[in-house]
Formats: sequence, C-alpha cells, structure tokens
Amino acid sequence: MFRFFENLVDPYQPYVEQDAPPTRLWPFLKDYVRPFRGVFMGTGVFSVGNAVLDVGLIWYLGRLVDLMSTQSPEAFLANHWTEILVAALVILIVRPLVAGGSVGLLHNTIMTNFGTMMRWRAHRHVLRQPVGWFESDFAGRIANRIMQAPPAAGEAVFQVFDMAAFAAATFIGALLMLAEADPRLMIPLLLWFAGYVLLMRWTIRRAGPAATASSDARSAVTGRVVDSYTNIHSVKLFATQDSEINYAKEAIETSRKTFQVEMRIVTKMDMALTFLNGLMILGVGGLALWFWVQGSATIGVVAAAMALVLRINSMTYWIMWASTNLAQNLGTLAEGMATIAQPIGLTDKPAAKPLEFRAGLVELKGVSHHYGRGFGGLRDITLTIRPGEKIGIVGRSGAGKSTLVKLMLRFYDTESGAILIDGQNIAEVTQESLRRQIGMVQQDSSLLHRSVRDNILYGRPDATEDMMIAAAKKAEAHDFILTLEDPQGRRGYDAHVGERGVKLSGGQRQRVAIARVILKDAPILILDEATSALDSEAEAAIQGALYGVMEGKTVIAIAHRLSTIAAMDRIVVLDDGQVVEDGPHADLLRQNGLYARFWARQSGGFIGLDEEAAQ
Repeated sequence: MFRFFENLVDPYQPYVEQDAPPTRLWPFLKDYVRPFRGVFMGTGVFSVGNAVLDVGLIWYLGRLVDLMSTQSPEAFLANHWTEILVAALVILIVRPLVAGGSVGLLHNTIMTNFGTMMRWRAHRHVLRQPVGWFESDFAGRIANRIMQAPPAAGEAVFQVFDMAAFAAATFIGALLMLAEADPRLMIPLLLWFAGYVLLMRWTIRRAGPAATASSDARSAVTGRVVDSYTNIHSVKLFATQDSEINYAKEAIETSRKTFQVEMRIVTKMDMALTFLNGLMILGVGGLALWFWVQGSATIGVVAAAMALVLRINSMTYWIMWASTNLAQNLGTLAEGMATIAQPIGLTDKPAAKPLEFRAGLVELKGVSHHYGRGFGGLRDITLTIRPGEKIGIVGRSGAGKSTLVKLMLRFYDTESGAILIDGQNIAEVTQESLRRQIGMVQQDSSLLHRSVRDNILYGRPDATEDMMIAAAKKAEAHDFILTLEDPQGRRGYDAHVGERGVKLSGGQRQRVAIARVILKDAPILILDEATSALDSEAEAAIQGALYGVMEGKTVIAIAHRLSTIAAMDRIVVLDDGQVVEDGPHADLLRQNGLYARFWARQSGGFIGLDEEAAQ
C-alpha cells in the first residue's frame, strides 16, 4: 500500500530547465505543481469527504438524541437497528478508507515527493550558476536555502489540503446543518466567521514577512557558522575564536529578534482567537438553548449545535496555527527563491555546439575584462599560443594572470574581444565541451569530501583501476595513498580525505589533484602554481612527471617560482592587465626589462612581487 502512494509521482522525472525561473511565488510554483495535479485533485476530494463525514457524525448525534428522547429503548432499537448498523459500518469502514486515502496522498505522496522534487531541481539549477555567482555568497547560506525552501513548499501544499479543504467543507457543512435545524442559528456562526477571516487576514499579512525575515536571519547564521568551520585552520592559527563567536553571535541575536517578532504575532493571534471562539460558543449554543426554552428546537438540535461549535472551537486553533505555518512556510520559500529562482548568469548560446578540438591553437583577440568595475583584470590582450606550445605567465599580484585563466575556462564572459580555440569562439560552444578539453592544477587544489579513489576518478569517471593507479604513480602519490586510513577504518584508495581534503597535507593534496588531471589527459593544460605546495624533492619528482604529461599538449603555466617555467617555449609577462613582454627566458633576460628584474630579485626561486609592487 505504501509503495502505491509513494510511487504515484516520480520526483526525478524529466523536465524543461529554465535559465530564468519566475521570480513571483505562484508562477514559480506552477512548474512544480504540474506533476501533482491529479494527486492534488484526489487529495481535495478525500479532504472534503473527511469533513463531510465529521459533520455528518455530529448531525447524526443530534438525530440519535432526538430519537432516544421520544421513544422507549425497546422501540428505539426495534425501529432503528438497521440505521444504527449502517452508521456503524460507515464509522468502521467508510470513514477509515476515506481518512486513509487522504493521509496516504498527503503523507506518502505529497510530503515525500514534492519537497524532494523541488530540492533536486533547485540543486540542479544552482549547480548551473557560474563560478562568480558562488564567489559572491556564503556556501552555507546557499545550501541552507536549498535545504529549507523545498520542505517549506511541501509543508505549504500539505497545509492547503489538510487545513483549507477540510476547514471549508466543515464550515459549509456546519452552516447547512444549522440551517436545517433553524436558519437563525446561522447568524452567530456567520458573524464569527467574518471576525475569524479578518483575524486570519491580519495574521497572515504579518506572519509572511516576519517568516521571510526570520528565515533570512537563520540562513545568515548558517552562512557565518559554516564560514568559521570551513576556515577553522585560520581561526586557530590567528587565535580568533572569540571574535568568531561574536561574529556568529551577531547573526544569532538578529535571528532571535526576528523570531521574537514572529512569535509576538502568533501570541496576539492566539489571544484574539480564544476571545472570538468564546463569542461563537455563547452565540450558537446560547441561541440554540433559547430556542429549546421557547419550544422551537429539540434537545437533539441543542446537543448537535453544542457539539458542532465545540468541534469548530478546537478546529479553529489548528486552522489558525496551520494558516500561520502556511504563511511562515511561504515566507521561507520566498526567502529561498532569492537563491533558487535567480537566473543563470552565464549560459550556453541557443545554437551552441560542442567544441571540436583539432590541434590546440589558442588565440586571445583584444580581450578585456574588469569584473564590471572598469579597472583591474585584463585590458585589450592579444595573444596567440600555438598548438603544443608551452608558455609561462608571470606578473605581479593583480596583473591579470588569474583573470586570463578564468576567461579561458569561461567562468566569466569577456567584456570585449574574443578567445578562440582552433578558430572556435569559446563563447559559442558548450561550456562542458570546452572544460573537457582543459586540465587544470591550481595552487590550492581542494578535494571533495570523498574517497581518494573518487577524487582521482573525478578527472575521468570511466577510467579503470589500473589507469587510476598509473596516474597516481606518475603524480608520486601512490605510495602515500597506500598508508592512508580514515577514522572509519577505510584504507588506501578507499580512505576519505575530509572536507576540501583537510586530512591530507598540502603536498599530498596537491599530488592527488595532479593525479586527477593526469588521468583526465586533456589536450590543453593549465598549471597555476601547480607545485608550490610541495617540498623541493617532491617538486623535482613531480615536475618531471608534469613535463612528461605536457608532451603534445598546449600548456599555460602560471608561476611565481621562475625556475619552474624557465624552460618553457615562451614566457609572457603581464603588468596592469596587459602583455608587456613576450619571449623565451634567455631573450627576456637580455631585454633587461620587468622579467629580468623579477629574475634578479628572486629569493629561493620566487619573484619578489611584494617588493616590486611596493616600488
């Protein structure tokens, strides 16, 4: 039975991805609701059926009181045993079936699948965002929104059916039942309903924004806390634990204050509702009693009316709480939409085709990029890297080296000019096909919080075990990998490396990253301080391995340690976002320009960038 309900909707079914999702709530939800339309209709029918049966039981209670008060027990049983049997069967069979259908659709179909589907699609959407998008926000806040918003949407849908449909059917049924007994009994209930609607409107209008603010404050807390945990080495190194505690406390206190505002609204609502319900009980119950005194109502009418208002009294607290939770969940969803519904900032063009790699000719033609600031980055760079050529890139900090790499990988689009690979503008090919042709080793290569095997195979998931081990050996990583063991007892290539590879030393982490790139075997290779985290002996060994990997590839190597790139075919010197020198190592030394000064000022093989920049 459970599988039937759980499998009514596949949360991972194919869908059309949108680069710019709707930013308003209901249009945004429409695509998520579509696969559930049939389920929602069935849930509505069952919810109304539940309400009808509940009101019907109260009505039948009144009928029983009237029948029992006008007949002897023997006559009552003789005349109505069939009716009582039918009522018992309804209570024992029909009511559980209707309730089971409602609960099954709500709990096992909607609750388990709606939030799952939204979280799945939200994660897919966020992963499509460019690198710059992630660099401008806390990873913790992004993750928190993706974790909070989908369940909130599922809860909101649940409450609409569990509360709204049931409450509407109950209220209409109550009106009809009172009208049948005496139409005048409808008056206090209608007056109460008007007050109840006004109170609900007041609550929802305030609870929604308050919930949005509270959810945003919680996300900020998560962002700050995760930021501290992610940078725990810096926290400990600089002995700034107290300042981190205060940094988090500011956000926690803001979260507390926003939650206080939310709870004040709930308390006011609860007090007003208690008073309003008291008026309803006195109004409907007192009027029914007065009619009985006047002889225009039976004892059954009084009993049914009192049972009905007491039922509505207890139900209104649940409805108001559910309405408040609905507003809070919609507020949480609205806050989460600030992340989930953001348009993709960098997309493939509609007619984009996969990059056709032929030789590895890389051309930069008048490329400029300043991150929208009008300064920094690159200025009108024109550069040609021939197929199989190996060039080194050097320059002071801020000269534009990292920007050049990010543009080549199309983490950003150029603001002007174009980058071509084998004559194809990289802005007009698919991003995935572009990045499959480029391998990169960074200065600080972070690893995934998975096994060593998973991290190396990330470069080529279909590689065999032998291919993976061969790559690790080339990167001088195989021997130390065999000695690894994590706290769960996993060893060697199965050992997990911790978040960002924190359980490995810097050199070990870098060797695993190099093994990953070796395994990828991309025809274009970018080395961004690839061996700077290694000791001299390991660097010499891996440098030899890297030179072997470079064979037949187009290579761009960024380095501060000039000795690592002195043997490159050419060295390009960047300064203030422009190419100021270009040529082999020996020629640049003879020019006695900026590169020659870098070389002369080396200490232990590093450029004296800070000293040069200060001058």
